[in-house]
Amino acid sequence: MTLPLSHPTMLGLSILLLAALLLGAAVAMRRWLNRSRAFVSTASVAQAYDRWTEDQLLERLWGEHVHLGHYGEPARPRDFRAAKEAFVHELVHWSGLDRLPAGSRVLDVGCGIGGSARILARDYGFDVLGISISPAQIERARQLTPSSLPDCRFAVMDALSLDLPDAGGDAARGADGSHQGFDAVWSVEAGPHMPDKQRYADELLRVVRPGGLLVVADWNRRDSTDGAMNGLERWVMRQLLDQWAHPEFASIRSLRAHLEASPWGRGLQVETGDWSAATQPSWIDSILEGLRRPGAILGLGAPAVLQGLRETPTLLLMDWAFRTGLMQFGVFRARKPLQPAA
Repeated sequence: MTLPLSHPTMLGLSILLLAALLLGAAVAMRRWLNRSRAFVSTASVAQAYDRWTEDQLLERLWGEHVHLGHYGEPARPRDFRAAKEAFVHELVHWSGLDRLPAGSRVLDVGCGIGGSARILARDYGFDVLGISISPAQIERARQLTPSSLPDCRFAVMDALSLDLPDAGGDAARGADGSHQGFDAVWSVEAGPHMPDKQRYADELLRVVRPGGLLVVADWNRRDSTDGAMNGLERWVMRQLLDQWAHPEFASIRSLRAHLEASPWGRGLQVETGDWSAATQPSWIDSILEGLRRPGAILGLGAPAVLQGLRETPTLLLMDWAFRTGLMQFGVFRARKPLQPAA
């Protein structure tokens, strides 16, 4: 017969549990404050993503999509991983990619481990090339892609120097006189890692064929014309940059200006949207996944537990920044002109 625990024993266990949680939080905070991942170069971005991929924590918790989810407008409760897949379909429909015929060539810039690229190939019949600066991400993307998706391929490439031919001009025409290049270029949450936002915009547009589509989704900061940051906001912004290897965030307004100023898209008209409210629940959900799927973390051992705790303060700061308007989730769509403006 099992005797019930006495009240003093239960109290003692509760105190021990609380002490363990406080100790874990203290260790995580110490690691967070003392071990930033400040941007040094594009190589430091590659190294950060290599580590995140190799330790498997993000994939175990977030699944195949290393981006935010879409919870509808107004936002409503939704399974975190289902929300991430929904994001891909929402962006496809909003941008007009769903009106492209099967077989259209799509470049996914900053493809992660290939979750979005596989949806674009599987559900829309696109011929997709996903690129990332992280060799570990590309290797994992290939491992996760079934042989039934031969038109979904991956390559290691720097988004600021794409190893791809120009898509405009006579030199880029095929033997039949048609333009080469991609029918669409898709880039989700890659811009914050780019130290040169104009060059990023130029490279995206350089490889889109005339008449092709550009689709971008980005974490954006509040534009400086909408109000300077106060002291607290400056401190938060510094953490958001340094903890996740970001050199700088563009604002929605400034990134649109970079795209429209590109010599590869003269006459380009960019439409934008703000999906901050629709994606907002992602930040807290990304923390709660650790409670919903404890085995995903515990199965990787104590280092993964500490790593999960170490990421929590940055996720909470992201949630605060998006709730207060310091950060915004911008979406961008444009069709490259058939003929460049004079």
